[in-house]
Amino acid sequence: MEYEKFKKILKENNLTVKEFAKLAGISYNTCNNWSKSERSVSDWVESWLNLYIENKALKNLKDEDCTKYKTFINAFKNILNTDK
Repeated sequence: MEYEKFKKILKENNLTVKEFAKLAGISYNTCNNWSKSERSVSDWVESWLNLYIENKALKNLKDEDCTKYKTFINAFKNILNTDK
């Protein structure tokens, strides 16, 4: 992957290079060196980013579903309590 594509993916997912480096467990300097070298970003980075993005999306879905479920349960409990 070219460095510009790497930066674009980070930006689209509200990540900075510094945040990516910390999450991936690599040095910030390594990431910056990708922009200066003739070679592209390390091969593993694209698959790592894909998994990170997918995981984040699934977590958001789970959180939304939990919120909807809790709202439903609370409404149901209120109905049960009003019958007393």
